[in-house]
Amino acid sequence: MERPSSSVGDYLKAIWEVGGSGAASTKDIADRLSISAASVSNMFVRLREMGLADYERYRGASLTEAGREEALRLVRRHRLIETFLLEHLGYSWQEVHEEAEKLEHAVSDAFTKRLAAFLGHPSYDPHGDPIPAADGTFEPDPSFPLAAASGRRVCVFRVGHEDAPTLAFLEGIGLVPGRVLEVKEVRALDGVVTVEDENGETHVLGESLARSIFVRSPA
Repeated sequence: MERPSSSVGDYLKAIWEVGGSGAASTKDIADRLSISAASVSNMFVRLREMGLADYERYRGASLTEAGREEALRLVRRHRLIETFLLEHLGYSWQEVHEEAEKLEHAVSDAFTKRLAAFLGHPSYDPHGDPIPAADGTFEPDPSFPLAAASGRRVCVFRVGHEDAPTLAFLEGIGLVPGRVLEVKEVRALDGVVTVEDENGETHVLGESLARSIFVRSPA
């Protein structure tokens, strides 16, 4: 079967990342891909014609089984490439996403299979996101939002941001997967979260930034 174009693949991946098993709105996809709502609506119609998405005006688009399979194929490839770039090519934590975006459409399924084997079939990428297995399944996600851990000692598991400046900031203060923290306060008024790291340093995180950090109980 001929694989969809890279632009179609980008839309499928965005719908999966935004909507999961549900629907993604035109606005959400337009914001995520930084394109016009009209362009998104046109692509939603095209995806429906290709059998890759179900689309109803004003309700957005959801992936069909074929669309979900293609989206997860690209997500798997992207996250494996991120892992390879960080672990073996000296890329920084904040650089790997953008580089993987460029590479994910340029390599084959055979390359992806060999890359997974070379890396030892990792379950998670450098940001803590799960890497789909070849059959599209995931390891269970043991994480929960940082704001739900008030008064607890936790370990950073996943960071939901992709933009390089935010990742560079988090790396600079050491809030990366694997770091153990104690959540000192979650302020009900504005969602600000105060944490203390293993070195005794205190970090105050705004609601938006805190919402992107997921943690688990330390091993």
